[in-house]
Amino acid sequence: MAKRQGFVDEEGTPVRDRRQARNQPRPGEERVGPAQFLREVRGELRKVSWPRREEVVNYSIVVLVVLVLLTTAIGLLDWGFSEAILKLFDR
Repeated sequence: MAKRQGFVDEEGTPVRDRRQARNQPRPGEERVGPAQFLREVRGELRKVSWPRREEVVNYSIVVLVVLVLLTTAIGLLDWGFSEAILKLFDR
């Protein structure tokens, strides 16, 4: 398996070290300072299509309704299984 991944040659001697491969910078990738990073983040956030208020309200209502339904379903299943187990072992 290590031979197929290129870590050892035909005789079994290591070809490359895994740790060295991770630490090498990728081609075309340079580190930037914190100020440049924040400018780029701000620029990317301007490109985001933010939802309108009514969409957020609608999504929130849907999430709350699904939450209540699933909580109720799980609670009923838990109660039903516990009753069945208790009857099985003859309370």
